[in-house]
Amino acid sequence: MNDQKTLISLKRFLLIQQCPADWKHFDLYLFRDEAVTFYVGQSYLAFARVWEHLLGGFKGHSMMGRFVWCNWPTSMNFTIELLSSRSKQFDWVKNDVNAAEQFIIQHYSPCFNVSHNRQPTSLPQGYSLPNAQLRRRGLNALIHDAERAVKREDNQFWAQELH
Repeated sequence: MNDQKTLISLKRFLLIQQCPADWKHFDLYLFRDEAVTFYVGQSYLAFARVWEHLLGGFKGHSMMGRFVWCNWPTSMNFTIELLSSRSKQFDWVKNDVNAAEQFIIQHYSPCFNVSHNRQPTSLPQGYSLPNAQLRRRGLNALIHDAERAVKREDNQFWAQELH
């Protein structure tokens, strides 16, 4: 088990309904793409909190969730990064979840974090703001899109492996 972190594409995350046992210790999470971190947060169970963002986004209860919905299908390629404040990388802050979260926010300057973020990164061009019109009708539509994308990605991987 890698107690440091887990990285997973949002499309693959959407296909996991129950938190895997070896992810239950993760209490920090990031939403990001290749170039920028959008949001950093903490929760007793980071997996569940990421789901809360996604579910709350449809009704506007989560800015990060709403951002995902407004930027679908591009956002299905976002990376969800799960970390543990109790890992060795945070020993220097005595594994305090608040201090670890603050450090990550200060380090990455996420677009949507306000607290502990002196200069949030500007949203890259090409992304819609969280107040834009939603791109999909409901969670089932997102999951269906994610399933198709993962299947296509896996088929391409195996086709390359066989040649």
